[in-house]
Amino acid sequence: MSEPSSGSERASSCAPGTISPFLRALQANDLETLTQLRHALRTPLNQIIGYSEMLMESIDEGDSARLMAGLKKIHTAGGQLLALFNDALAPWKIETGKIDLLAMRRDMLAPLNAIVGNSLLCQEAAVQLGKPELVSDFKRINQAAYNLHRLFESEDFGHRIDLGKPGGALPSVLGAASQPLKTAASGGLPGTSGAQMSGSLLVVDDDAMNREMMARRLQRSGFSVATAEDGRVALELLKQQSFDLVLLDIIMPELDGFHTLEFIKADPKIRHLPVIMLTALDDVDSTVRCIEAGAEDYVPKPFNPVILHARINASLEKKRLRDQEQAYLAELQAERANSDRLLLNVLPKAVADRLKQGERTIVDSFRDATVVFADIVGFTSFSANMAPSRTVQLLNDLFSGFDKLAETYQLEKIKTIGDSYMVVGGIPTPDPEHAERCAWMALDMLEVLQHFNRRNSIDLSLRVGLNSGPVVAGIIGTKKFSYDLWGDTVNVASRMESQGQPGMIQVSASTHALLAGRFVFEDRGTIEVKNRGMMATYRLIRRMA
Repeated sequence: MSEPSSGSERASSCAPGTISPFLRALQANDLETLTQLRHALRTPLNQIIGYSEMLMESIDEGDSARLMAGLKKIHTAGGQLLALFNDALAPWKIETGKIDLLAMRRDMLAPLNAIVGNSLLCQEAAVQLGKPELVSDFKRINQAAYNLHRLFESEDFGHRIDLGKPGGALPSVLGAASQPLKTAASGGLPGTSGAQMSGSLLVVDDDAMNREMMARRLQRSGFSVATAEDGRVALELLKQQSFDLVLLDIIMPELDGFHTLEFIKADPKIRHLPVIMLTALDDVDSTVRCIEAGAEDYVPKPFNPVILHARINASLEKKRLRDQEQAYLAELQAERANSDRLLLNVLPKAVADRLKQGERTIVDSFRDATVVFADIVGFTSFSANMAPSRTVQLLNDLFSGFDKLAETYQLEKIKTIGDSYMVVGGIPTPDPEHAERCAWMALDMLEVLQHFNRRNSIDLSLRVGLNSGPVVAGIIGTKKFSYDLWGDTVNVASRMESQGQPGMIQVSASTHALLAGRFVFEDRGTIEVKNRGMMATYRLIRRMA
């Protein structure tokens, strides 16, 4: 592993206006230099990961939740960068010349942004929490991110990228990181006076001269500024326009800053908008009241312009990170909803919920259930001379009708096997009416097939078998899940179907006993069932009037 100093030495060799060693190596096809750079990139990454690990070990998570959350994000992003560079600069890619510099640069922006942004937030949080001893380590993480950025960035490289394309322009947080870190003696940290950001600001102050002075100062700094003379006007503007930050005076007639802040934080549409309080009050109680009400920061008058700009930039950066996090969460929720829908296509909801909660082995026994098997008679020979697409289309049309019936009668579709269809009642949620619901569905399946035949001008028939009794149900597989049933009850239901007649619903004695008095049956006598001997069977005719 390279010494930390080597990363800094390499960074210093990449001054603005020069060609980065990475780009020079690519142009010259210098395999040795590329290999050295691959190792050099690991130096700042090791610093980022190492310092974040040490900080996480030394910080009490319960007492410093804000710091711990930021550190975990830094550590995760460092791991992402390490995996990215290991893949992008894999030895085989160096040897074969298949390095994609633009793709690597694009992919590293998001995790590097996370490291820089969260290290700045953690520095502020450490100060606020009264832990100044941690600030130096967060500075080192920030410096490592800056060194990492400079290893493969140069003015020459920037000219080679189409800034109009996605990934071409560096986000603002990297603009802050690409300046040497300043110490307290040299004027503050990155993201304060040295980093300029843009945004739409609303200045709220009842003094006209204060509003004019503030607006002019902020506009010279590149901000878009609107003003309001009191809290009521400010709230109306917030309904009409979108702002990135509010600078809110406390002492105002009509509606003061305290109550205006409360209204902002009570409105779900704008409650996440950062608010910096401005006031001539010089007491701790006012500061505490503002922070407790949800203010992002507090600046006393007369304010230091450098400090004000630093706090505005810090608040805007926090908002950007929050907005980005919300966008990621929304995307994650959409993906999760899509995954849930896919999971529910193959698993019952109750079982899917258990699987998502972490259960790995899911198997249950049910004392009472009814299993239904249905098979399209002669479909194999019927489809022999049919185009595959037509075969699938017909089966999908018919089985979609069966799926709707299963949903209507609150039954659980288990699977389709070729032209066979299997459904069960009473699992995974026990239901005392499982047999009755299955009988209703079986009768309706025959009607669905009749409509299907007329619609497609064909003449297919269906065999249906029902049996009731105990079953075992569970999940099979670890990647492609399947919810299936086992037991003698399932085997007998299959025999009821296979040994029945076309157009007939054949049920066992156990199912007949559960349905007697509510449906009309025809006694079919006994049949020999494999492994079970002679069994009484009945034909389900219709519902009893």
